[in-house]
Amino acid sequence: MQITFQSIGTIHSPFQEVAGMPIQPAGARGVQGSITIEPEFQAGLKDIEGMSHLILLYHLHQEAGYALEVKPFLDNQSHGIFATRAPHRPNAIGLSVVRLQKVEGNTLWIEDVDILDGTPLLDLKPYVPQFDTPVGDVQIGWFTHNVQRVDRTRSDQRFRNK
Repeated sequence: MQITFQSIGTIHSPFQEVAGMPIQPAGARGVQGSITIEPEFQAGLKDIEGMSHLILLYHLHQEAGYALEVKPFLDNQSHGIFATRAPHRPNAIGLSVVRLQKVEGNTLWIEDVDILDGTPLLDLKPYVPQFDTPVGDVQIGWFTHNVQRVDRTRSDQRFRNK
């Protein structure tokens, strides 16, 4: 089934190249950025200034192709793509939780940005801990032994030209 999305805005960040970027918002603490929402969607921002955090869904526009098994940034072992957060996915969709600093017209000023400059935004949603925090015992599989390195691990070219 073919599915088509429309960009609702553009994410701006200091990252001009994939190599060297933080691999998750936890590794991008304090990194400033902004989102420019297309004028026809600006009315949808009503009441967003009361939110401290936003979930961003975006198109990984620099990715081409995918692999069903990858060696992710936090491990040297191969894993199924759906057991990772690697960008080389069948549907190049990224997800990040960022802090909202302020709203000025159709511009959202954000922090903890781990996203390439110029990335098309597909959607944004408020982060609500009562909705978004899982209940019960959370298991993170192979991440258990690697997750502590997320704040200092940076992306490289491993998923380019695959």
